[in-house]
Parts: sequence; C-alpha cells; structure tokens
Amino acid sequence: MTLVNGSPPPRAAADQTAANESAPRRVPVTGHATPASRDSEPGRWFLCGGCRAMLYGKRFVQAHRVCADCGWHAPLTASERLSQLLDPDSIEQLAMPVFDADPLGFIDSKPYQDRLRETRARTGLDEAVRCARGRIDGHPVIVAAMDFRFMGGSLGSVVGEAITRAGELALRERIPLLIVTASGGARMQEGVISLMQMAKTSNMLGELDEAGILTLSLITDPTFGGVAASFATLCDIIIAEPAARLGFAGPRVIEQTIKQTLPAGFQTAEFLLAHGIVDMIRPRSALRAAIARLLSIAAPGGSQPGEPAGPAPEPATDGHGSAGHTENGCEPGGPDPDAVPAAGGSLIREAAALPVRHPWEVVRMARRLGRPTTLDYISFMIDDFNELHGDRRSSDCPAIVAGLGRLADIPVAVIGTQKGHTVAELAEHRFGMPTPAGYRKSARIMRLAAKIGLPVVTFIDTAGAYPGIEAEEQGQAVAVAENLKLLGGLPVPVVSVVTGEGGSGGALALAVSDQVLMCANTVYSVISPEGCAAILWNDPAAAPQAAAALRVDARQLLSLGVIDGVIPEPEGGADADPLHAATAIRHALTDTLRLLLSVGQADLVARRRARFRCFGAGPAHPHGGRHEESTRPGE
Repeated sequence: MTLVNGSPPPRAAADQTAANESAPRRVPVTGHATPASRDSEPGRWFLCGGCRAMLYGKRFVQAHRVCADCGWHAPLTASERLSQLLDPDSIEQLAMPVFDADPLGFIDSKPYQDRLRETRARTGLDEAVRCARGRIDGHPVIVAAMDFRFMGGSLGSVVGEAITRAGELALRERIPLLIVTASGGARMQEGVISLMQMAKTSNMLGELDEAGILTLSLITDPTFGGVAASFATLCDIIIAEPAARLGFAGPRVIEQTIKQTLPAGFQTAEFLLAHGIVDMIRPRSALRAAIARLLSIAAPGGSQPGEPAGPAPEPATDGHGSAGHTENGCEPGGPDPDAVPAAGGSLIREAAALPVRHPWEVVRMARRLGRPTTLDYISFMIDDFNELHGDRRSSDCPAIVAGLGRLADIPVAVIGTQKGHTVAELAEHRFGMPTPAGYRKSARIMRLAAKIGLPVVTFIDTAGAYPGIEAEEQGQAVAVAENLKLLGGLPVPVVSVVTGEGGSGGALALAVSDQVLMCANTVYSVISPEGCAAILWNDPAAAPQAAAALRVDARQLLSLGVIDGVIPEPEGGADADPLHAATAIRHALTDTLRLLLSVGQADLVARRRARFRCFGAGPAHPHGGRHEESTRPGE
C-alpha cells in the first residue's frame, strides 16, 4: 500500500524477481512509526495505490484495505489474510521450520544472513509464509499464506519447506489445502536450491491429487516467477483478487528481453480469466463465502472419493427371470429402468409410451430460441453453483459452462453447452459450438470430479463442435477424441441430458455416459438434417426427408437403444414453461444419480464401456444382440 510519503507498492517490485526486495515502507502522513506495526493505522490517512484518492485509515481497515472508490486491493500481511479468511475461533498457527538456509554463503551489498536478520526484525516475521489450521464457515482447511513484506515473498528453502509440510498435514488429515500467494519468485540468494522448492512443492501437490484432496490457490498481487510456475497454478481451483498479477516473467523482463509491447492489463487477473488461466475473480469481501461454498461442495464429508455410497440394489428383471433389454439387444449402461422411480412421470423408458411425430417437427422445436439454456437450468436446479473458467492453457471458451454445485443434496460437477435467447447472446457464446478450449475446460472439470468423487452431469444443446480455422489449428479433433476416452474411464457416475440439439461428435464429447437422457422435443444426430440433405440429396431443401431418414427424434433413438430415457416436456415445449421443464429434469437426474452412486468404481467404468461396446457389434458378437450377462448396476 502506498502512503503519502511512502515507497511504491509491491506492484513495481514484482517486475523483477523480487528475491532481495524488502517490504514497502508504510509511513503516515504526519509523524513516524515502526514500519512493521500497523496498530495505529486506523487513525491515519493514505493514498490509494489505484486512483490516488485519500483514504481514511479506519474506514480503509474496515473495508479489508480495499478502496471504496476504485476497488484497488492493498496488500495484506499473512496474519491479516489468515484472520480475514478463517473463522475467528478456529485459527491454530502451525510451527514454522525456522533455520538459517544460506547454502551459497551469499553476499551482495551485505551478507544474506544479515539481510535475513534485518528483515525479521523489521517485519516481525520468521519467513515469507505463515501456515495455519482452521475452518472457513465451519469447513476444515489448511492454509499457507505468503507475505510480500519478507524479501518480496520470495521462495526460499524455508518457505518451500513450510508449504510442503502444510500440504503433507492436509494429506494426513485428509482436508483441503489453500495456498495464498504473494511473491516475486525464487529467492536468488539461495541459488539453485531455491529452484528445487518449485519441484518439491509441485510433487507435494501431486501427492494430494493422488489422494483425492482438494487444493485451492488464491492469487494476490503480485505472484511471479517460480511461485507462479509451481504451486500457484497447480491447484485444482485458482481464485484471484481483482487486478492481481500473475506470470512467469515480469513485464519489464519481457519488454527488455524480446522488445515486445505489452497490451493494457497484461498479466492481470482479468487478462488471465479471459485467457483460461484462472477459474474466478472475487473481491476481497466475497472471498470467504466463495471458498466456503467450494469447500462445502468439494469436501462434503462422508464417503471418500470413489467409494460406493452403499450396497448395490438387487437386479430387476423383465418378468421372466432375466434382465430387460433394449430393442437392438444393447443393454443400458446405467440403472435398470424398472429400478428408477418415476418421480411424477419425469422419465419415460419405453419408446411405445411416446407419440409418433415427424422428426423435422422435433428438429424445429429443438432449435427454438426460447428453450431454456444450460445457465437457465443451472439457475433452476443447481444450488451453490460455482462456475469455473478456462482450460489452463490459453483460452476460456464461452460455449461451455462448467462448475461445481449441488443438485438437491448431491454435490455434482456440471458441464454444458451454452447458446442464448437473442442473436447477441448466441454470438457471445459462439452459437453453443465449443472450441478446443471448451472441450479442454470440460475435461479439466471431469478430472477434478474424478479426483474428489463428484458425479458429473452434462447438458447438451449444440449444433456441433466449432468448425473454424482457429479451432482446427488448436486441434479440435484431438480435443473431442480425448474427451471420449476420458469420459469412458471416468470413475464417477456420469449422466447426460440432451436439452436441444445433440449435434455429432461435438455432442458425443459430453455424452459418453452411464445414462443418456433426452428431453421430449430434442434431437441427436451424426449430422444436421440440412448437412445430410446437401451431401446425399444434393438439395438442402430435402432436410425434412433427411431428418426422417436419420431418425433423430427421442422416440426412435430410445427404440434404437442409443438413449436410456426421455424426459417429458410441458405442453407447448420447454420454452412454454421453463420451470416445469427444469423440475422434470431435476427429478430424472436425482433419481438416476442416486442409483448410480451405489455402484463401485470398477463396475461403473466396466458397465459404461460395455454400453458403448455393443453399438454396431452385430448379433453374433458376444457384446451384440440379446444375451443374459447384464451391465446394469446391481446385477
């Protein structure tokens, strides 16, 4: 934070590696005080580091050191950060591994040991991180909070050891780990040993991944260098404060090394959100609530990730002592239709129960702009939804919405294609056609769900994968293919709902599921009827004839065994009564998920793969035709 006659904030220092930077001085407008002490700051005036407005100390402190005029977030100390995030009566400081690490006997303008002693005296800190055990809104968590005042928050041996021990404690106690970053990078005075801390902390996070322990990173300004290139960006979910900067190389290094002119807002949280690096941006006042929601969904307690919730149900039969089959002999990969409660008629399992309609009529209904979108359905049926952004590579595709939430009392990961209700909304969301970044984002959320044991729900309404030049350059075919393989082996329940159009491989990339459901007025096809008509009839006007030939409607797809159930829509379609439509989907999903949650990982994956193995296998193949071996849960 900048004071009237103080030094600049860490923002300028972070353009270097900041390994030998000391914390900025905090000097009052009148008089002097010990820089390490902030006890009397409420009675002082400060200059905002963003808009340069005068800020009254008491009001500024009450606002968690955020400027009310421009929203600038001043730096917090590690202790302030712990106090702000953790429940007051829960904070237990963890012992620090304090030792004088000076592997090089380093001397610049003064010996490194002298610099450490001076920094400790000035800041009152042992090192650039403080760790604590505590709770956030009652949810247990281990927190490691960095402090920029101590040599620019640089990553040295003690800092790396402390963060690693915090992660190992989270592993032993099987509770989430939250790392709050504020650093200029690796500590130069410790040479290559400081570099090794990047590997050590990264390996620790790898162990937490293997154990299914949720990890969160809170990016504060600044976070650069070796910290950015290790634990700051390796956590499951990355949250950033507004305007916080994160990057491997600082802007000054980039400009001086390769002479590039950097765009406005480069490396800020907002820039990184648009480029798929961070999941969300939250102002300081909303951090506690956001993290608490994530902890409540991703670490709800109960069974460990991947453990079945209870015994599998007894097999249901067709009345003749054998399991029922679909019309083509392929068996559903999910629950027995007879075992799933009807939930007020929310799911139809027999094609004969559906009216015969011309497929082209259904195509036209499926494309109506008024139909509820994925975001509409999420707002109707998913509680505590936390949208997660980005593919962690370069982009955040607006055609894919993904995040964590709660369906009834079931924590879930939700992924869906997003269109819109107006031309502007459609354009904003690429008309619901995902780019490779969209499929990579969905894959990232699927892997997170598998790690922490959450079922996956997908909503599908897309004409297909985005077909542009940029998409092909970025590997659209590879992105789709990788999702198909990933979903097939995902060790958690997966249920897909076609809510509009299910277009080709772009839809299938979200529909390799235990149960594939369709709303009554939706379609699912290898190609659009217009595309098929143009290629095979050489006449786009033959689209109605192509739709009939492709058998794209829910009734015929249910008879083919491609889908497992149809969700009725209100009279006039889902757009006539979106709430009624959402209620029907909600019942169908909760009933299906409750049954799937009783199945162990190995059986779940084997049955899902068997479900798709039978398509096109032929009646003579052991996986084709009618046979007695069942792939249903509990059989």
